[in-house]
Amino acid sequence: MTSKRFFSVLILLALILGAGWIWLSRVPDGAAAAVESIPLQGHPAPDFTLQTLDGKTLRLSDLRGNAVVLNFWATWCPPCQAEMPELQAVHDAYSTGGLIVLGVNQSEEPATVRAFLDERGLTFPVVLDSQYAASQLYQVNSLPTTFFIDRNGVIHGVVIGQMNAALLKQQLRSIYP
Repeated sequence: MTSKRFFSVLILLALILGAGWIWLSRVPDGAAAAVESIPLQGHPAPDFTLQTLDGKTLRLSDLRGNAVVLNFWATWCPPCQAEMPELQAVHDAYSTGGLIVLGVNQSEEPATVRAFLDERGLTFPVVLDSQYAASQLYQVNSLPTTFFIDRNGVIHGVVIGQMNAALLKQQLRSIYP
């Protein structure tokens, strides 16, 4: 009788611990909504409003109708520096045909960004993410990170890390004819 009672107590204890584990590891309220807001391939690109280097306001949604290469970068980032000539070449080749390369600089002084662009002859538009608002919205944790957005505002690709010309052209095919 004692061993039967011992196993009953043991099973009851396992059930209580299991229920406790399930309770503690549940998804908190509102977490499902947070998951839905993650910018994913095939979903709408989250809208943001940021300042350009010349102090104008730019909303991503104002670019609708154009394909957009949205590149998060910083001047101190060597992989960002390395891919800038390729992004400029895309801007030069396709900007008159409805493709916009938009750089989102992460929290640097406008003078620093302007000097970097001028020194390298970069002319594609750049906005300043001084408070990391767009970076947080797009959950950018690594630089560079690039989103490829079609004319309807839908994300078709994401590249985390430095792109070379071949990878950039491959991704462009998904958003630009």
